[in-house]
Amino acid sequence: MPYRRLPNTDAARIRAMNQALEKGKEIPPFDLAYKPDLYVKLQALLPSFIHNCQLQRQAYDKQVESSKDYQELLKKAKTYISHFLRVMTMAVQRKDLRANTPEYFGFINGHYSLPTLSSEKDVIYWGNKIIEGEATRMRAGRTPVTNPSMAVVKVHFENFIDAYHFQKTLQKRTSDYSSKINDLREKVDELIVNIWNDVEDTFSGLPEEEKRSKAENYGLVYVFRKSELEKISKN
Repeated sequence: MPYRRLPNTDAARIRAMNQALEKGKEIPPFDLAYKPDLYVKLQALLPSFIHNCQLQRQAYDKQVESSKDYQELLKKAKTYISHFLRVMTMAVQRKDLRANTPEYFGFINGHYSLPTLSSEKDVIYWGNKIIEGEATRMRAGRTPVTNPSMAVVKVHFENFIDAYHFQKTLQKRTSDYSSKINDLREKVDELIVNIWNDVEDTFSGLPEEEKRSKAENYGLVYVFRKSELEKISKN
């Protein structure tokens, strides 16, 4: 005997609700195979679910679309911060800059191995650190680091920061819509189960094949087991 399979994707959920709703448009509510109050809930829940699925998809697509540009800006910021620090340390080694110059950028006791900048937090930390450090050096009348200059580094860093905040906004929007969809899925799944239970109860007195056929008209999905399919193919 085949078993019914509840929808496990949003597209399948929408198909199941659509089919049940269409039967409600064809048949007077009190002649439906499921309760009239479920039809009322279905009318309200289906459009809301479809709309929120669309919003979640649009938010996710926008996040993915923006991600490529964001990664380029992140890469540029990493490159300029790394180059600035490398140029600064080489200038110190050549004695073109004072020995204590690295201390302005957060290095201590002559230890100034270059940071890896492996995360966004690293880039933000070191970007702010070298901007503040170079500003402090300029106020003290020190020779500026060049090739790249702080002005150029700052442009690329600020471009990254703007993109970073924008990307985080997109990620939060996608997350918020995903949470809303998860809440709605629980209601949708509960509604579909209730409708399908009612439909099967209504047709429970019919022969098995007729019962299944009428239930499928309401959107129920039945799946034959492998052994059942093999048996059918032999007949």
